[in-house]
Amino acid sequence: MTLVEALRRRGLTVAFCESLTAGLAAATLADTPGASTVLRGGLITYATDLKYSLAGVPEGADPVAEQTAAAMAVGARERCGADWGVSLTGVAGPDAQGEHPVGEVWIGYAGKAGVDTQRLQLSGTRRDIREQAVQAALTGLASRVEQSGQPGR
Repeated sequence: MTLVEALRRRGLTVAFCESLTAGLAAATLADTPGASTVLRGGLITYATDLKYSLAGVPEGADPVAEQTAAAMAVGARERCGADWGVSLTGVAGPDAQGEHPVGEVWIGYAGKAGVDTQRLQLSGTRRDIREQAVQAALTGLASRVEQSGQPGR
């Protein structure tokens, strides 16, 4: 069963808040037939200040951190009126970002039952890191949807 089918069967919707992936997660989900029934939309917060103003991340928070991923996921869920909010933030390279190495990625998941995060350390080119992050986020969401068994909002 695809992620779209799993969401649709439960009457659930999803929205994304993306930084390092710049909309790739939403676009990847949208490639699946039937995505229009579950994909609400998303926020692209590539610039740090947009994480604060659009997604509701606390001002001054580290852009690559667990609390940021959590706040971004909540922001996507609330601002887009979705059952699930998923966020991706991290460092795609080619250079480290302060203390954060290339390939450090945080994914946030916000649902009816609360917020969960996942940290990854990926490798490869910028494209590789971004694509791996998207696949991890979509797989992580599918797992959480299956585990929750929850109906929509």
